[in-house]
Amino acid sequence: MGGPRQRGPGRSLKDLKREINARNGGGEGVSGSARQGGRHDRHTPAEVVDGNGVPYTTGQVQSAEPWTPSPYTAFKVLLSARLGAAVWSGISDCDETFNYWEPAHHLLYGQGLQTWEYDPRFALRSYLYLLVHAIPGWVYAKLVQPNPMLVFYFLRCLFGFVCALCEVYFYRGVLCEFGANVGRLCLALLVFSAGMFISSTAFLPSTTSMYLTLLSIGAWFHQQYKLAIFFTALSTFLSWPFAALIGLPIAVDIVLLKKQVRLFTTWCLISAGTILGPQVMCDSYYYGRPVFASLNIVWYNVFTSHGPDLYGTEPPEFYLINGILNFNFVFILALFVLPIQTGARYLLKSELASPGTGFFLSDTLSQSPMYLWLLVFWTTPHKEERFLFPIYPLICLAGAMVIDSCQKLFYFLFVKVKSRHFLHHTTWLGVLAISVSALLSLSRMTALYQGYHGVTDIWMRVNQLPDFSAPTTVCVGKEWYRYQSSFFLPSTSFKIAFLKSDFRGQLPKYYSKPHQNTPGLLSTQISHSDFNDLNMEETSRYINHAGKCHFLVDLEDTAVSDLQPNYASHANWTVEAEFEFLDPSASHPLFRALYVPWLSRRFTKYNRYLLLRRVSPRRITPSED
Repeated sequence: MGGPRQRGPGRSLKDLKREINARNGGGEGVSGSARQGGRHDRHTPAEVVDGNGVPYTTGQVQSAEPWTPSPYTAFKVLLSARLGAAVWSGISDCDETFNYWEPAHHLLYGQGLQTWEYDPRFALRSYLYLLVHAIPGWVYAKLVQPNPMLVFYFLRCLFGFVCALCEVYFYRGVLCEFGANVGRLCLALLVFSAGMFISSTAFLPSTTSMYLTLLSIGAWFHQQYKLAIFFTALSTFLSWPFAALIGLPIAVDIVLLKKQVRLFTTWCLISAGTILGPQVMCDSYYYGRPVFASLNIVWYNVFTSHGPDLYGTEPPEFYLINGILNFNFVFILALFVLPIQTGARYLLKSELASPGTGFFLSDTLSQSPMYLWLLVFWTTPHKEERFLFPIYPLICLAGAMVIDSCQKLFYFLFVKVKSRHFLHHTTWLGVLAISVSALLSLSRMTALYQGYHGVTDIWMRVNQLPDFSAPTTVCVGKEWYRYQSSFFLPSTSFKIAFLKSDFRGQLPKYYSKPHQNTPGLLSTQISHSDFNDLNMEETSRYINHAGKCHFLVDLEDTAVSDLQPNYASHANWTVEAEFEFLDPSASHPLFRALYVPWLSRRFTKYNRYLLLRRVSPRRITPSED
């Protein structure tokens, strides 16, 4: 693209949008001198003809600048979508429950489950990260004294609010870099995509890194390099160390292309000192020894012989299927954004005023964060849906760029008289693409809610159980990984307990309380010999017998074994509440993935998700259970 163009200090966002509009095809009524100067009048009177064919000018005007939602309008729409996700999107990853919600509950209420990653011997997780998320919940709990479940949903709504703010900043950056059409298409994809619905309000480092990707890439598009460096560092150190990959193209642009080595070095040092100082002090305090959690997690995942593969591996097509489910055809468009952009430039080289879509960046550079991320994680054996969360906004951007290029191709190849802006002839194409994608995404979101909301509903019923301030045990067996967190227990007099099932991995345990003879010792500083980093089963995690359970949460399905009996069929248990839960193995793949009114019910099968109450408080013999 040649040398980078610099944005003048006096140019507003509207000025920039008008210049981009002129570069991409101008608009009706834009004079040649105005185009050369990069500015033009915003509106031109519309010339029409009367019934006798005599031309005249109306008071109605035609906009030469494509309409885009204002940042405030975009925020309202995004916030509505994110608050909906906070309420209707359930916890889909047990890592979110046990590694984040449970330690946060411990920090707020003094009781919660601890995983091996939080044992001081391993110290893979940052307590500063937990505090940043939990402090608003602590303030809300102190002021209002609500039910713990309301604190849970307050925090999720707060996450949605923060996500919407970050998305608006990213949207403004896209407008600056790619123009009005790509900006509004990207906004629509952000609002409607099922991927953003799932990821936007999760309590996960990958979601936090997604927020910071919105900010760092948005700052990059605004040419606010100091902010871009700081947000990348914040994502790397506080949230997820692997997020540094997304910042690599930003570093290339600043250091190699813009030649601002001093700025880059200075702000890397400022960012590292600002973030790492408080983080190391906070984590060292909670672990009781000097800790650099970000380094520990990189060491475990990259430099140990076992690493994350202990928790399962997936085939290469895992992310392809997952991407199509969360973004439908937009994911395929995003994967091919560079070839399509290159082809469009070649076909339209005589028509376009600029060789690239971006105003300040080449397409290769602007899309390289997404490609780098996919290259690394697609080739990693251990794959999880949440690993792609940080680039979900970039997938929306890439998809928007492809739709924009398709509109330009249609205009320059099939419209013979090019007297108007290309959007006057191709807006229908963008609307069609967004409408189909939105319909598929809404179908996916509805399918997720219809199929799996029974888990959340059951734990809401657990939250409504009467609290007599007496110790009460709620047990889970094979459904341990769908536990929604201690925030759904009525009070700290309720505890969760694990019944032995066919699962053979390591389960969490409650934080230990410090002994009276060790004043000043925190529960987070106590090391346990029954934690391991090999995912080996620890039998001490299990309750001795189901007779010690007051309540039991279970799924009634065909996966029955000696360790996983059908508890509901036993006389010792009675059904307290039940909800439907999708049986994926007995349902049609299409209709379990997408909700189609009237048809989905015919081609899917549901089991009962149960809250069982112990009929007799006495301890029963093994033969009875």
